[in-house]
Amino acid sequence: MSQKVHPNDALFEGEKPFPVIPSCEHFAGSEKLIRKALEMQDKIGPVFDITCDCEDGAAAGKEVEHAEMVASVLGSDANKHNMAGVRIHDYSHPDWKQDIDIIVPKIGERVAYITIPKATEAAQVAEMVHYIQTVASDNKISREIPIHILIETHGALKDVWKIAKLPWIQVLDFGMMDFVSGHHGAIPASAMRSPGQFDHPILARAKTEMVAAALANGIIPAHNVTLDLKNPYQTYKDAERARNEFGFLRMWSIYPTQISAIIDAMKPDYSEIEDAIGILSAAQDAEWGPIQFKGELHDRATYRYYWELLQRAHVTGQALPDDVTKRFFE
Repeated sequence: MSQKVHPNDALFEGEKPFPVIPSCEHFAGSEKLIRKALEMQDKIGPVFDITCDCEDGAAAGKEVEHAEMVASVLGSDANKHNMAGVRIHDYSHPDWKQDIDIIVPKIGERVAYITIPKATEAAQVAEMVHYIQTVASDNKISREIPIHILIETHGALKDVWKIAKLPWIQVLDFGMMDFVSGHHGAIPASAMRSPGQFDHPILARAKTEMVAAALANGIIPAHNVTLDLKNPYQTYKDAERARNEFGFLRMWSIYPTQISAIIDAMKPDYSEIEDAIGILSAAQDAEWGPIQFKGELHDRATYRYYWELLQRAHVTGQALPDDVTKRFFE
């Protein structure tokens, strides 16, 4: 197997591969909830990310202490999988640079991503991304720190294609509640819940526009939260609809029981995983030339589809045969 060409080398030569990251992003604000989320991540496996909130999670006047706490926890042994990111303050807040000045030097090599909220134009995002890059360079951090951008204002949606072309961007997040609030009552509160959040024309248009911009630029589109905390089935149905009807590949969680619901709804269908295994194994054995599988022709175009699908299956913790794991993931 060691002499066979790996899909990443055969299918994406000279190109940036599409990000393969967990389909669930769980928000935690306080130190207690962050540590609890890290314990859960270690217990069930690295199948979801954690976003530590320095924006809404920080008490007024305690922004420095909160950011330092987040950096301390994520820099500790509690962060076993290095799958925790940080949401910083928005461009209009006086502490956004301070957040970066604390987070990047201390945990720039370990933070999974940095999330930027409430931008109102692409120029703001560009300035913040450039500042993150500068602080990283000044601290001799050579990696690209993935950056996630919340699309939750009229201006961000208007500039979403410009934002998606900026460097280091890995995810575009749809921020439904702020987006609805920005319409001054023109969108009813019921549209923040299902089915309204998918059926209301203004929200459907915003979501599809953001997803299109993300996917066209090799970026993951992430869906907003389900407000119903006590009904995991509602979260599952929301995630399922977001995935299958709108093309979202990731979703936020704000309550522990939502995590497994999102993962289950967004993981690939096992029949497709079986096809992926068969097609990719045969293609690799054929040195990535065209093959026939179940009477159908397959080539590099379908190989890419099935390779990304198989990677998503792997990252969501779905069991794969040992020989497949050895062939593609070791």
